[in-house]
Amino acid sequence: MFLPLHDGMPLSYLRMPAVVRGLIGLCVVAYGLTFYGPIHEDWVVAGFGLIPAVLFGTEGLPDGLPFVPEWATLATSIVLHGSLLHLAGNMLFLWVFGDNVEDAMGHGRFLAFFLLCGAAAGLAHAVASPDSTRPLIGASGAVAGVVAAYLILYPRVRLWALFLNGIPLKVPAYGAIGFWFALQLAAAFLSGDEGVGWFAHLGGFVAGAILTPLMRRRYDPVVARVAAQEPSASR
Repeated sequence: MFLPLHDGMPLSYLRMPAVVRGLIGLCVVAYGLTFYGPIHEDWVVAGFGLIPAVLFGTEGLPDGLPFVPEWATLATSIVLHGSLLHLAGNMLFLWVFGDNVEDAMGHGRFLAFFLLCGAAAGLAHAVASPDSTRPLIGASGAVAGVVAAYLILYPRVRLWALFLNGIPLKVPAYGAIGFWFALQLAAAFLSGDEGVGWFAHLGGFVAGAILTPLMRRRYDPVVARVAAQEPSASR
């Protein structure tokens, strides 16, 4: 278990992380519409979720589904969540790590980055389970890309997080995120839980690591200063 709480890293360029806040708001609204809207949640999930077998054309859905073209579910599936805990966990990660990544990229590039990581996560899941008819939903893969970006941009920043049974620790980002990534990697290959898209998490993380050098600002003085610090001098 790993839950980030706070990093204390100030923004350098932006007054506020508008895209992060907008994405959180969109996911909250989508959650409300999924479970309290006029359409039954099973239809919402089937109509907007990513179903690998449908994406690859080996299976079909009833008339009227999906509600968008199959390829578009790579994006629509990102904003849906299956439970309040699922939503809260993803939004917490996005809130803690996303603001500084958005600051390092700018609003437009960060939004594109988030969507590309989410799409890569969905494709990774679909390739790993091409015959699956279980819908994949959630922002976990896109958020994993944001976590990878934070690791690359601010590896020595010290952040507060809860580990294992809720133990609060202040550790460098590379330690906390390294621990989190190890859990994802182990779960992807060792866990038999098909209800979690572990390969989506890994796919989003890899996509984030690849895209970050291409989409960050050419020079970020905050990143340069933090990267040059020794661990003992990090905040």
